[in-house]
Amino acid sequence: MKGVGLMKFVMNGKNTSVSTAMMEKAQKKVGKFEKFFRPETEAHLTFEVEKDRNIFEVTIHSKGLFIRAEETTADMYASIDLVIEKLERQIRKYKTRLGKRIHQEAMVMENFDLPESIEEDEELRIVRSKKFALKPMDVEEAIMQMNLLGHNFFVFSNAEDETVNVVYRRKDGQYGLIEPES
Repeated sequence: MKGVGLMKFVMNGKNTSVSTAMMEKAQKKVGKFEKFFRPETEAHLTFEVEKDRNIFEVTIHSKGLFIRAEETTADMYASIDLVIEKLERQIRKYKTRLGKRIHQEAMVMENFDLPESIEEDEELRIVRSKKFALKPMDVEEAIMQMNLLGHNFFVFSNAEDETVNVVYRRKDGQYGLIEPES
């Protein structure tokens, strides 16, 4: 489904059918961020219902830049509003860094006129660095290693295709896998 402007919207519902009114509200609210991104930008909107939990998730993808927010409430409209607030905070917080860094081509920096209601955090800095050899292993072994170390993620070399992968523990207790695109 195409948006009113240049941002492409992709919407899905998990365990729920999404009403036209709900889709339009979400598209309108997320659409206000169009002015910050280049025309090729995609916004993936996911509506999910699990028992009495209404989960709304937005992932905006523009030229290698990903911005994501998710909220869970008892009401889907409330979840949508909270996600919009979270996206505003993220964009406001990183606008200067995004403007002078590698993702400059993903965003239209002159359109940043959000009110500065929150103070910008101190500069991002690395406080610890580690180096380690990437041992080839399968995904199950990587998950086991992650659990044995008590970490929330684990970087490894996938024995199947020799690419660097990351397994991680999701908020719901399940596991995720990050693989590079070929």
